[in-house]
Amino acid sequence: MDFADTPGEAEFRAEAAAFLERHAEPLTGANAVIRGRVPDEELLRRAREWQALKAEAGFAAITWAPEHGGRGGTPMEQVIYAQEEARFAVPRGVYEIGLGMCVPTVITHGTPDQHARHVAPAVRGEEIWCQLFSEPAAGSDVAGLRTRAVKDGEDWVINGQKIWTSGAHYADWGLLLARTDPHAAKHAGLTMFVIPMRAPGVEVRRIKQVAGTSNFNEVFFTDLRVPDSARVGAVGAGWKVGLTTLMNERLTVGGSVGTDFDEVFAFVRDLDTEDGPAIRNPAVRERLAEWYVRSRGLKYTRFRTITRLSRGQTPGPESSIGKLVTAGKMQEIASFALDLQGAAGVVTDRAVAPMGALFQETLLSAPGLRIAGGTDEIMRNIIAERVLGLPGDVRVDRDRPFSEIPAGKR
Repeated sequence: MDFADTPGEAEFRAEAAAFLERHAEPLTGANAVIRGRVPDEELLRRAREWQALKAEAGFAAITWAPEHGGRGGTPMEQVIYAQEEARFAVPRGVYEIGLGMCVPTVITHGTPDQHARHVAPAVRGEEIWCQLFSEPAAGSDVAGLRTRAVKDGEDWVINGQKIWTSGAHYADWGLLLARTDPHAAKHAGLTMFVIPMRAPGVEVRRIKQVAGTSNFNEVFFTDLRVPDSARVGAVGAGWKVGLTTLMNERLTVGGSVGTDFDEVFAFVRDLDTEDGPAIRNPAVRERLAEWYVRSRGLKYTRFRTITRLSRGQTPGPESSIGKLVTAGKMQEIASFALDLQGAAGVVTDRAVAPMGALFQETLLSAPGLRIAGGTDEIMRNIIAERVLGLPGDVRVDRDRPFSEIPAGKR
C-alpha cells in the first residue's frame, strides 16, 4: 500500500486545495451540511452555483473526457479532489446521483445525440437527475420490476410505479428501468430509458421519513410517452445497462462516511455521567476501541483501492466491504450515544440536543443506508459468491419467463 502522493498527484492536490481555499469555507461543526437533509430552495441555489464554479475550474467531472465537460484526468485525481473537498463546507446531496450514477451510465451506453444533449448540462449543474429503479415489489430484486414500457410506433408508452426515488421532486431527468418483454426471463426483458421528470404522465409524491426529512419519493407513470431516442442501450439490454448504475451506486454509498469514530469520541470526551466523565468508563472505552479499529480498517481498505487507482489498476473486490460495514457501524455509534444521553436522547431539536441532534438524526437515517444500493443480505451474497467463491443461492426463477413467475395470490 502506498500512502504518499506521486509528484504528479501532489501537484494536483495542491491545485485542488488552492481552488477550495479561494472559494469555500473550511468545514466546522457550525457550517457542516448534514447528509440526508431535504435540499430546500437555498441549498439548491447554492448547489447550482457551486457546481457551475467547479465545472468552470475543471473539477466537476475530473475523469470524464474533455468533450463531455471533464478534464480527462485519472481516477486517482478524482479521489484526491474528493479528499480535499471533504475538508470544506460545500453543498452536497444534489448532484451526486446524476454525476455519480446516471450520467456515467448514459456516457457508457448512450448515443452521441444523448451525450450531446445531457452530459454537459449535468456537469455545469444546469440539470439534476434521479434514478428510477426500485418498486414496491422489486427492491433488492430489481429484476423483478413490473413497470411496463410498450412500443407504439416510434414511441414507448410507460405505466407503473417507482418508490424510494431520492431527489425526484426537484429532478429534471430520470434514468428509468422498465420491462419491455414480459415473456422473456426477468433479467432479459428489461430496457433503460431517459425520461423528463416534468412531462405529462409523471406524478411525484414525497414520502415523509422517520427522521423528519422528505427526500424520498413515490413516482407514478400513467401513459407516459417517450420517443425511441430516449432509450439507452438496446431493447432487452436494460439489466446490463443498469449494472453500470448499480455498481456506481454501491461505490458511492460505501464511500459515504457520515457519523463515525471522531464524532462519538468528541461526544464522550466532554460528557459527564453519574459515574464521572464518560471517557473514563471502561465499557465506553471498550466500544471506542472497537469502533476505532473498524473505522481504521475501512480507511486502510479504501487505501488499497486508492493505491490500485494510483497505479492505473482496476480496484479489487475489497471495495465492496465499505458498503456493508459503514451503515451498520453508523447505526451502532448513534444508538450507543443516545443511550449515554439518557432521557435527553429523545430530544431531536438541533438547538437543544447534544451535538446538534447529530446522533438522533443518524440513528433514524442509518437504516436507509443499509438498504440503498443493495441490502446487507444482498451485499453478503455478492461477497460470498464473487469474492470468496462460495456456491451461489438456488434461484429457481432465473431462466423462467417473467410472465410465468407467480406473484401474489391467484
